[in-house]
Amino acid sequence: MDNPLRWFEIPTTDLDRATAFYEAAFATTLRRESCGGNPMAIFPYTCPHPGGALVAMPQLAPRDNGTLIYLDGGDDLNAVLARIPAAGGTVVMAKTDLGKGIGHIGLFIDSEGNRVGVYSPN
Repeated sequence: MDNPLRWFEIPTTDLDRATAFYEAAFATTLRRESCGGNPMAIFPYTCPHPGGALVAMPQLAPRDNGTLIYLDGGDDLNAVLARIPAAGGTVVMAKTDLGKGIGHIGLFIDSEGNRVGVYSPN
């Protein structure tokens, strides 16, 4: 196994609101699709890299204490973290150095109430 991550899903109760949040916070465009009758907004990715999506499924609920994923924060995640409040989220951990040249992380609560991380090498 070269990389255990293949796909992730971030639950949402309002896909339009969540899509607008992530597009604003990450300065990107998500692709809208439906899978099995469930609407989703897919983050940009290229194969063979892992991908993921925002999903609106009745059996999934946003939460701030479940599995934690870290999204790509770019070269300096301060740019993403700075856009979080205006997009409708809350930064709960500012850019934090992991030490030993590993990189930096930050945490935020998205528009749906999910706790999500960001990572950058710088």
